[in-house]
Amino acid sequence: MILPWKQDTIILHTQRLLRSYQYWTGETLLDLQGTPEAIAEALFYAPFVLVSHGIEPDPIFNYGNQKALELWELTWEKLTQMPSRKTAEPMEQEARNHLLAETKAKGFLRDYKGVRISNSGRRFFIQDVLIWNVLDEQNQRCGQAAVFSKYTFL
Repeated sequence: MILPWKQDTIILHTQRLLRSYQYWTGETLLDLQGTPEAIAEALFYAPFVLVSHGIEPDPIFNYGNQKALELWELTWEKLTQMPSRKTAEPMEQEARNHLLAETKAKGFLRDYKGVRISNSGRRFFIQDVLIWNVLDEQNQRCGQAAVFSKYTFL
């Protein structure tokens, strides 16, 4: 299998993630120079958790960097076939849905915190999460992404 960050669609998607982050926040997610592939590799191995999902009625993950795959105990193949709602327990769904709707309306949100669950059922508390709308080349919303570094296993 080809490494995720070497796939043309993922290279394009990482450009969207970085550009959208800067569009909404005025900041850079990762200060990088180089080819799009080198930037995609650096983002995949970045020291923070980064995930994104599409705009399907039940959004499916379309990206998770190495830290995300490790935290949720998933392979790339499993993550990118999974509805993002499955990372939150049933009692967290309403709060998660509200958060995503608010992000959709405002463009981005800072300082989210909540409980998530890994593939094996391991619960963890995430904090200082920044969530933003991912925009395509025509500035149309094509998904949402989240980034964080702070989490504690419960």
